[in-house]
Amino acid sequence: MPDKAILIVEIHHRYILHYQIAREFHQSGLPALSFAGIQVNMTGAKSTTNPLFLRDEDLRQGIELLYFAYQDFTRDADEILAEYGFGRAHHRAIHFVNSNPGITVSELLSILRVTKQSLSRVLGQLVRDGFIVQMKSEGDRRQRLLKLTPRGVELERRLSEIQRRKIARAYREAGAEAVEGYCQVLAGMIGEEDRTRVLRQRRHAGVGK
Repeated sequence: MPDKAILIVEIHHRYILHYQIAREFHQSGLPALSFAGIQVNMTGAKSTTNPLFLRDEDLRQGIELLYFAYQDFTRDADEILAEYGFGRAHHRAIHFVNSNPGITVSELLSILRVTKQSLSRVLGQLVRDGFIVQMKSEGDRRQRLLKLTPRGVELERRLSEIQRRKIARAYREAGAEAVEGYCQVLAGMIGEEDRTRVLRQRRHAGVGK
């Protein structure tokens, strides 16, 4: 492994370097990640930064692509959530409780970065409606552990299934190199503190092994 693992991101057949992300992926112990069955090697080759990628028009185009992609990505899920009187805050809570069974309320707060009042309102509705159950921790009776109920598992399945299909279709159409670049760009947009936490969680979960 070279001292400086440099990633090359391909977008529209042009390249940019992202050394900082590459170094953090390397330090996290994740030389490769797996996305939708595609093995992504996180070490790249040396190159030089193409300044055309930093032009204002390219950056603005990237913003618009993110906006329209997210708009379409969430549309169908929003319609499902509306059936229950829920919003995207409920979706995020359901997603992370499903991904982390037994997660504490404080841990969920740390992930979602919302106020206690906001999370309390969302969790309260999900608990009352039978989608999440709160249990007391055996080690610390003051802690509340969160877990999806069978009803919550079914709702999460409906929400994630339609979004996984969208991502899988885009991955197949774009190809492995584009998927690698996509993952690197998204990682680079996460704040440094959160990025380190996310990479550690992925390593703990065994993602990419």
